[in-house]
Amino acid sequence: MILTVTLNTALDITYRVPRLRPHTGHRVTEVTERPGGKGINVARVLAALGHHTTVTGFAGGVTGTVVRELLAADEPARAPGRITDALVPIAGSTRRTLGVVDTASGDTTQLNEAGPAVTGAEWAAFMDAYARLLREASAVALCGSLPPGVPVGTYAQLIREARTAGVPTLLDTSGEPLRRGVAARPDIVKPNAEELAGLTGSTEPLRAARDARRRGARAVAASLGADGLLAITAQGAWRAVPPERLKGNPTGAGDAAVAGLLSGLVDEVPWPERIARAVALSAAAVRAPAAGEFDPAVYAELLGRIEVTEHPTAL
Repeated sequence: MILTVTLNTALDITYRVPRLRPHTGHRVTEVTERPGGKGINVARVLAALGHHTTVTGFAGGVTGTVVRELLAADEPARAPGRITDALVPIAGSTRRTLGVVDTASGDTTQLNEAGPAVTGAEWAAFMDAYARLLREASAVALCGSLPPGVPVGTYAQLIREARTAGVPTLLDTSGEPLRRGVAARPDIVKPNAEELAGLTGSTEPLRAARDARRRGARAVAASLGADGLLAITAQGAWRAVPPERLKGNPTGAGDAAVAGLLSGLVDEVPWPERIARAVALSAAAVRAPAAGEFDPAVYAELLGRIEVTEHPTAL
């Protein structure tokens, strides 16, 4: 079982409009609702790949109920894997995120609520659940922002708990939670270029990824958007690039890449194959209508065409 942690779960709402123009009204042509938050998106991609996944974090209020209902409805026949709901109930209401897709350009404008405040008692209940879930986990992904009331060093704490349990960790967050989490030595950290620059102060991806490893990450898999993914690991360093740029909705592409890295980790495949899988999934997610999904045909077609090159002097 792969465990994904989404402390700031969300109800993802996507609007599609013919063309997005500021300071005017719009007629929405399509609305979709999905259970969201980065770790839940990762779990849905993993389930589609055939992995059994458990999601934990917090869910509360009417929005939280909808998230859990959508999770239960989405899990069955659509995916060869399975998603188990282990979300911890809270008094506050789960946040909403709103993505507005401009159909003409393919661009997406994203609006993200902050999330509910978490009390000390709710946090203690989560930690009890987390400790139990680690006993069954083959890997854990720690994903996304922290809701109000959760300490900024939380991911570092969860990484240390997982290491004590012998469970490898992947960290995908930003800002100070990323900085503190990296210092706790996660097995993989998956920043994008902006997050990596914020962590290290360098805008050159190779130099920044090497610096992130020196700060504590055992391996760094840096998303470079349409330019693919750069991995710096103890076994070597590689760059994976898609054969072409695909138009579509990039929301959730990074989460699909995380799913690819986790899938490769638990399947024990070599790093070049892991990052090829991650890049193909990320590109296929761009062609899907909402985060947490990918186009299987695009994924299958791209996987064999991802170019992976080695950086022999990168370590």
